[in-house]
Amino acid sequence: MQHQTIDINADVGEGIGNESQLIPYVSSCNIACGGHAGSLKTMRKVARLAKQYRVKIGAHPSFPDVENFGRKPMELSCVALYASIKNQISDLSTILYEENVLLHHVKPHGALYNMAATNFKIATTIVEVMKSMALPVKLYVPYKSVIETVALQNNIPITYEAFADRNYNDDLTLVSRNKEDALIHDSDVLFEHVFRMIHFRKVKTLSGKELDIKAETFCVHGDNIHAVTLIKKLRQELEARGIKIQ
Repeated sequence: MQHQTIDINADVGEGIGNESQLIPYVSSCNIACGGHAGSLKTMRKVARLAKQYRVKIGAHPSFPDVENFGRKPMELSCVALYASIKNQISDLSTILYEENVLLHHVKPHGALYNMAATNFKIATTIVEVMKSMALPVKLYVPYKSVIETVALQNNIPITYEAFADRNYNDDLTLVSRNKEDALIHDSDVLFEHVFRMIHFRKVKTLSGKELDIKAETFCVHGDNIHAVTLIKKLRQELEARGIKIQ
């Protein structure tokens, strides 16, 4: 096959404490910045680790809901949501400035990410935050999502993201974490899932359908109990097939 290049990302700084094992194997990371998890101390610690391994750094803002780890929908006014997201990114940006590294991207977390994929108001609020930033920063978005459309309409640079360790529904949304088959734990199944998306640009849904998908970065959740093993094996298998990770 032709030489291809993809990005592997992981959500980090969420209190799991496995960053030193994860970051050497990813090419970008999404640092929790206080909404669902993370503190100024953890942000700085993870940022320094990412800098050491030359891993691209992204902000991972969430609904302001530590209690539910940002995984439950919240009803906030656009003004309140804008302020929360803006403040979270600003906290991380200040630390990155002090550490002399650039913010590469923004990737919303949990319920905020999922709702932005289908909800115009939430997608627009996130994009308005992106427009307020001084430097061009990429936005990680799912393919065929509302936030993809809004971002492109507003000239926000995007990176298409897919999930290595999550199963998909027939409408390209993620299977709810409340369901047993939401997460992929088997490294061989995960590799096949990702390789199909890279090589054939198809994702196999839980019902067995194969749908078109576009992805440039693939996420393995840092709080997946098998995350380190899954990322190591995924990277090894992809590189063995001539796919470059960067």
